[in-house]
Amino acid sequence: MMKLIFDRCFALFGLVLLFPLLLICWVVAAIDTSSNGLFLQTRIGQYGKPFTIYKLRTMDSSTHKISSIGAFLRTYKFDELPQLLNVLQGKMSIVGPRPDIAGYYDKLIGENRKILALKPGLTSEAAIKYANEEQLLSKHDNPLHFNDTVLFPDKVKLNLAYYYNHTFLGDIIIIWKTFLRIFK
Repeated sequence: MMKLIFDRCFALFGLVLLFPLLLICWVVAAIDTSSNGLFLQTRIGQYGKPFTIYKLRTMDSSTHKISSIGAFLRTYKFDELPQLLNVLQGKMSIVGPRPDIAGYYDKLIGENRKILALKPGLTSEAAIKYANEEQLLSKHDNPLHFNDTVLFPDKVKLNLAYYYNHTFLGDIIIIWKTFLRIFK
């Protein structure tokens, strides 16, 4: 219950505090990508239930490549600010495993399925460790294979450790580490 209250208060405070920045980023993303500026995608949530995640669009609508402004938004995680709405809706938490597309967390078996008992989060130890995931993947001839055989299994291991050991203080530490990682 404390986590739920913290999540909703943090998200509401974040939205109020960051609203001008979110509005500017949204308008810039809309102009930059020749779209409405929003990216909506189905992700796997708590207990394997699909939900719609909100992000700012960072890819050019015509070329389907990340724009220079989109790269900036991604680097500083501004593209993920709309996910505070997902937290307010109760679909996400501030700290928890990052939500993935179908075919990953929903396909876990055995003990690893315990991760699905957690609400997906804006940040986690795995998200911090792999904050440069796109760069890591781009260095491999077969990025999907590298993700499926190296990155994803390590994320599962980190998220399972979180499942067994999460505490309120631990969440605060993860949030702090996230801010340090973003603004280093």
